[in-house]
Amino acid sequence: MTVPTTTLPSGDELPLVGKGTYELEGETVQEPVEIALESGYTHIDTAEGYMNEAALGEVLADHDREDLFLTSKVLPKHLNYESVIETAKQTLADLGTDYLDLYLIHWPNPAISVRETMDAMATLKAEGLVRNVGVSNFSRYQLSAAQHVADVPIAVNQIEFNPYFQRTDLVEYCQDNDIVVEAAAPIARGEVLSDPTLQELGEKYDKTPVQVALRWAVEKDIVVLPRSTSRGHIEENFDLFDFELEAEDHARIDELDRGEPSYDDRARSWDDDVWGMAE
Repeated sequence: MTVPTTTLPSGDELPLVGKGTYELEGETVQEPVEIALESGYTHIDTAEGYMNEAALGEVLADHDREDLFLTSKVLPKHLNYESVIETAKQTLADLGTDYLDLYLIHWPNPAISVRETMDAMATLKAEGLVRNVGVSNFSRYQLSAAQHVADVPIAVNQIEFNPYFQRTDLVEYCQDNDIVVEAAAPIARGEVLSDPTLQELGEKYDKTPVQVALRWAVEKDIVVLPRSTSRGHIEENFDLFDFELEAEDHARIDELDRGEPSYDDRARSWDDDVWGMAE
Protein backbone atom coordinates (compact mmCIF):
# COMPACT_ATOMS: atom_id res chain seq x y z
CA MET A 1 0.00 0.00 0.00
CA THR A 2 1.24 3.46 -0.91
CA VAL A 3 0.59 5.83 1.97
CA PRO A 4 -0.09 9.50 1.19
CA THR A 5 2.53 11.95 2.36
CA THR A 6 2.77 15.61 3.28
CA THR A 7 5.66 17.74 2.08
CA LEU A 8 8.05 19.33 4.58
CA PRO A 9 9.75 22.69 3.91
CA SER A 10 12.89 20.79 2.84
CA GLY A 11 10.92 18.99 0.13
CA ASP A 12 11.08 15.67 2.00
CA GLU A 13 7.90 13.62 2.06
CA LEU A 14 6.49 12.65 5.47
CA PRO A 15 4.06 9.67 5.48
CA LEU A 16 0.70 10.54 7.03
CA VAL A 17 0.71 7.40 9.21
CA GLY A 18 3.62 6.49 11.46
CA LYS A 19 4.33 3.77 14.00
CA GLY A 20 4.37 5.23 17.49
CA THR A 21 6.68 3.51 19.98
CA TYR A 22 5.87 5.27 23.26
CA GLU A 23 5.95 2.89 26.26
CA LEU A 24 7.62 0.16 24.18
CA GLU A 25 10.86 0.07 26.13
CA GLY A 26 13.80 -2.12 25.23
CA GLU A 27 13.09 -5.29 23.30
CA THR A 28 9.33 -4.87 23.63
CA VAL A 29 9.56 -2.47 20.68
CA GLN A 30 10.97 -5.04 18.29
CA GLU A 31 8.03 -7.26 17.41
CA PRO A 32 5.48 -4.44 16.97
CA VAL A 33 7.86 -2.48 14.72
CA GLU A 34 8.71 -5.57 12.69
CA ILE A 35 4.99 -6.21 12.20
CA ALA A 36 4.53 -2.57 11.18
CA LEU A 37 7.32 -2.72 8.63
CA GLU A 38 5.90 -5.96 7.22
CA SER A 39 2.51 -4.26 6.98
CA GLY A 40 3.84 -1.36 4.91
CA TYR A 41 4.72 1.29 7.47
CA THR A 42 7.83 3.28 6.60
CA HIS A 43 7.50 6.07 9.18
CA ILE A 44 8.81 5.17 12.65
CA ASP A 45 8.64 7.58 15.59
CA THR A 46 10.86 7.13 18.64
CA ALA A 47 12.62 9.27 21.25
CA GLU A 48 15.59 9.30 23.58
CA GLY A 49 13.12 9.13 26.47
CA TYR A 50 11.37 6.03 25.15
CA MET A 51 14.41 3.93 26.06
CA ASN A 52 14.13 1.78 22.95
CA GLU A 53 16.46 3.23 20.32
CA ALA A 54 19.15 0.54 20.54
CA ALA A 55 16.59 -2.28 20.38
CA LEU A 56 14.85 -0.52 17.52
CA GLY A 57 18.15 -0.23 15.68
CA GLU A 58 18.46 -4.02 15.64
CA VAL A 59 15.17 -4.27 13.76
CA LEU A 60 15.96 -1.45 11.35
CA ALA A 61 19.30 -3.05 10.41
CA ASP A 62 17.39 -5.59 8.31
CA HIS A 63 15.62 -2.93 6.24
CA ASP A 64 16.70 -0.49 3.55
CA ARG A 65 17.39 2.82 5.29
CA GLU A 66 16.40 4.90 2.27
CA ASP A 67 12.89 3.43 2.40
CA LEU A 68 12.35 4.65 5.97
CA PHE A 69 11.43 7.95 7.60
CA LEU A 70 12.93 7.98 11.10
CA THR A 71 12.05 10.49 13.80
CA SER A 72 13.56 10.85 17.26
CA LYS A 73 13.38 13.43 20.04
CA VAL A 74 15.80 14.94 22.54
CA LEU A 75 14.80 15.10 26.21
CA PRO A 76 14.23 18.54 27.75
CA LYS A 77 17.16 18.09 30.14
CA HIS A 78 19.49 17.86 27.13
CA LEU A 79 18.50 21.07 25.35
CA ASN A 80 21.72 23.01 25.87
CA TYR A 81 23.87 23.24 22.75
CA GLU A 82 26.47 20.55 23.44
CA SER A 83 23.97 18.09 24.88
CA VAL A 84 21.71 18.34 21.83
CA ILE A 85 24.65 17.46 19.59
CA GLU A 86 25.84 14.62 21.84
CA THR A 87 22.37 13.18 22.28
CA ALA A 88 21.68 13.23 18.55
CA LYS A 89 24.93 11.40 17.84
CA GLN A 90 24.11 8.78 20.46
CA THR A 91 20.66 8.33 18.93
CA LEU A 92 22.22 7.82 15.51
CA ALA A 93 24.61 5.24 16.90
CA ASP A 94 21.82 3.39 18.70
CA LEU A 95 19.56 3.38 15.65
CA GLY A 96 22.43 2.34 13.39
CA THR A 97 21.95 5.16 10.92
CA ASP A 98 23.95 8.11 9.61
CA TYR A 99 21.05 10.56 9.71
CA LEU A 100 17.59 11.22 11.08
CA ASP A 101 14.81 12.34 8.78
CA LEU A 102 13.33 14.41 11.62
CA TYR A 103 14.67 15.46 15.02
CA LEU A 104 12.38 17.08 17.58
CA ILE A 105 12.65 18.91 20.89
CA HIS A 106 10.53 16.53 22.97
CA TRP A 107 9.24 19.18 25.40
CA PRO A 108 10.12 22.85 25.82
CA ASN A 109 12.27 23.48 28.89
CA PRO A 110 11.88 26.95 30.45
CA ALA A 111 15.27 26.58 32.15
CA ILE A 112 17.21 26.41 28.86
CA SER A 113 17.27 29.03 26.11
CA VAL A 114 15.34 27.93 23.02
CA ARG A 115 17.82 29.99 20.97
CA GLU A 116 20.65 27.75 22.18
CA THR A 117 18.64 24.64 21.33
CA MET A 118 17.71 25.85 17.87
CA ASP A 119 21.33 26.80 17.18
CA ALA A 120 22.27 23.18 17.90
CA MET A 121 19.48 21.95 15.65
CA ALA A 122 20.81 24.17 12.85
CA THR A 123 24.29 22.69 13.33
CA LEU A 124 22.93 19.14 13.12
CA LYS A 125 21.11 20.01 9.91
CA ALA A 126 24.15 21.73 8.39
CA GLU A 127 26.28 18.68 9.14
CA GLY A 128 23.75 16.35 7.52
CA LEU A 129 23.03 14.46 10.72
CA VAL A 130 19.36 15.43 10.57
CA ARG A 131 17.37 16.41 7.50
CA ASN A 132 14.51 18.22 9.20
CA VAL A 133 14.05 19.71 12.66
CA GLY A 134 10.99 20.40 14.71
CA VAL A 135 9.39 20.54 18.13
CA SER A 136 6.94 18.55 20.21
CA ASN A 137 4.38 19.62 22.79
CA PHE A 138 4.92 23.32 22.01
CA SER A 139 2.12 25.82 22.51
CA ARG A 140 1.48 28.55 19.95
CA TYR A 141 3.40 31.01 22.14
CA GLN A 142 6.38 28.68 22.55
CA LEU A 143 6.37 27.81 18.87
CA SER A 144 6.35 31.43 17.75
CA ALA A 145 9.31 32.17 20.02
CA ALA A 146 11.25 29.23 18.61
CA GLN A 147 10.47 30.35 15.06
CA HIS A 148 11.73 33.83 15.85
CA VAL A 149 15.21 32.62 16.85
CA ALA A 150 15.59 29.61 14.55
CA ASP A 151 17.95 29.73 11.57
CA VAL A 152 16.28 26.67 10.01
CA PRO A 153 12.60 25.99 9.33
CA ILE A 154 10.63 24.31 12.09
CA ALA A 155 9.05 21.54 10.04
CA VAL A 156 6.83 19.79 12.58
CA ASN A 157 5.03 20.28 15.88
CA GLN A 158 4.07 16.93 17.40
CA ILE A 159 1.25 17.50 19.87
CA GLU A 160 -1.53 15.64 21.59
CA PHE A 161 -4.44 15.73 19.16
CA ASN A 162 -7.58 13.59 19.05
CA PRO A 163 -11.37 14.04 18.84
CA TYR A 164 -11.53 15.13 22.47
CA PHE A 165 -8.58 17.55 22.35
CA GLN A 166 -8.56 19.31 18.99
CA ARG A 167 -6.61 22.51 19.75
CA THR A 168 -8.00 24.36 16.76
CA ASP A 169 -6.06 27.60 17.27
CA LEU A 170 -2.72 25.80 17.57
CA VAL A 171 -3.39 23.55 14.57
CA GLU A 172 -4.42 26.52 12.44
CA TYR A 173 -1.33 28.47 13.49
CA CYS A 174 0.93 25.56 12.53
CA GLN A 175 -0.71 24.99 9.18
CA ASP A 176 -0.74 28.71 8.37
CA ASN A 177 3.03 28.72 9.03
CA ASP A 178 3.85 25.64 6.93
CA ILE A 179 4.44 23.52 10.05
CA VAL A 180 3.12 19.98 9.87
CA VAL A 181 1.07 18.83 12.84
CA GLU A 182 1.70 15.30 14.08
CA ALA A 183 -0.89 13.75 16.38
CA ALA A 184 0.43 11.99 19.44
CA ALA A 185 -2.27 10.04 21.32
CA PRO A 186 -4.54 10.26 18.24
CA ILE A 187 -7.02 7.79 19.76
CA ALA A 188 -6.91 9.39 23.23
CA ARG A 189 -5.07 6.44 24.75
CA GLY A 190 -7.84 4.10 23.55
CA GLU A 191 -10.78 6.17 24.76
CA VAL A 192 -12.26 6.47 21.26
CA LEU A 193 -13.01 2.73 21.26
CA SER A 194 -16.06 3.22 23.47
CA ASP A 195 -17.31 6.47 21.94
CA PRO A 196 -20.93 6.07 20.72
CA THR A 197 -20.51 8.51 17.82
CA LEU A 198 -17.35 6.85 16.55
CA GLN A 199 -18.90 3.41 17.00
CA GLU A 200 -21.91 4.48 14.94
CA LEU A 201 -19.70 5.92 12.22
CA GLY A 202 -17.59 2.78 12.25
CA GLU A 203 -20.68 0.74 11.46
CA LYS A 204 -21.57 3.15 8.66
CA TYR A 205 -18.18 2.87 6.96
CA ASP A 206 -17.49 -0.75 7.98
CA LYS A 207 -14.48 0.40 9.99
CA THR A 208 -13.50 0.45 13.65
CA PRO A 209 -13.95 3.56 15.81
CA VAL A 210 -10.16 3.87 15.85
CA GLN A 211 -9.97 3.85 12.06
CA VAL A 212 -12.66 6.52 11.88
CA ALA A 213 -10.80 8.74 14.36
CA LEU A 214 -7.50 8.30 12.52
CA ARG A 215 -9.10 8.94 9.14
CA TRP A 216 -10.73 12.10 10.49
CA ALA A 217 -7.31 13.43 11.54
CA VAL A 218 -5.62 12.46 8.27
CA GLU A 219 -8.32 14.27 6.31
CA LYS A 220 -7.34 17.38 8.28
CA ASP A 221 -3.76 16.93 6.94
CA ILE A 222 -2.55 15.79 10.34
CA VAL A 223 -0.01 12.98 10.61
CA VAL A 224 -1.14 10.23 13.01
CA LEU A 225 1.18 8.17 15.22
CA PRO A 226 -0.90 5.40 16.81
CA ARG A 227 0.86 3.06 19.23
CA SER A 228 -0.37 -0.52 19.10
CA THR A 229 1.30 -3.84 19.82
CA SER A 230 -0.97 -6.49 18.29
CA ARG A 231 -0.77 -7.41 14.62
CA GLY A 232 -4.48 -6.84 14.11
CA HIS A 233 -4.47 -3.32 15.52
CA ILE A 234 -1.20 -2.37 13.80
CA GLU A 235 -2.65 -3.42 10.44
CA GLU A 236 -6.01 -1.72 11.14
CA ASN A 237 -4.28 1.55 12.03
CA PHE A 238 -2.66 1.54 8.60
CA ASP A 239 -5.81 0.66 6.67
CA LEU A 240 -7.22 4.17 6.34
CA PHE A 241 -7.13 4.98 2.67
CA ASP A 242 -10.02 3.07 1.10
CA PHE A 243 -12.76 5.33 2.46
CA GLU A 244 -13.54 9.01 2.99
CA LEU A 245 -15.68 10.63 5.65
CA GLU A 246 -18.65 12.66 4.51
CA ALA A 247 -18.68 16.32 5.52
CA GLU A 248 -21.55 15.81 7.96
CA ASP A 249 -19.59 13.04 9.70
CA HIS A 250 -16.53 15.25 9.97
CA ALA A 251 -18.73 17.79 11.69
CA ARG A 252 -20.07 15.21 14.13
CA ILE A 253 -16.54 14.28 15.18
CA ASP A 254 -15.57 17.95 15.41
CA GLU A 255 -18.36 18.34 17.97
CA LEU A 256 -16.70 15.78 20.27
CA ASP A 257 -14.04 18.31 21.27
CA ARG A 258 -14.10 18.96 25.01
CA GLY A 259 -10.64 20.48 25.45
CA GLU A 260 -9.51 17.67 27.74
CA PRO A 261 -5.98 16.27 27.27
CA SER A 262 -4.98 12.67 27.89
CA TYR A 263 -1.44 13.65 28.82
CA ASP A 264 -0.54 17.21 27.87
CA ASP A 265 -1.49 18.80 31.18
CA ARG A 266 0.12 22.12 32.11
CA ALA A 267 0.87 20.82 35.60
CA ARG A 268 4.49 19.70 35.74
CA SER A 269 6.63 17.97 38.31
CA TRP A 270 9.88 19.83 37.79
CA ASP A 271 11.67 17.27 39.95
CA ASP A 272 11.16 14.64 37.26
CA ASP A 273 14.56 13.69 35.85
CA VAL A 274 13.54 14.49 32.26
CA TRP A 275 13.76 18.22 33.03
CA GLY A 276 17.21 18.22 34.64
CA MET A 277 16.05 20.76 37.22
CA ALA A 278 15.85 18.65 40.37
CA GLU A 279 17.86 20.05 43.25
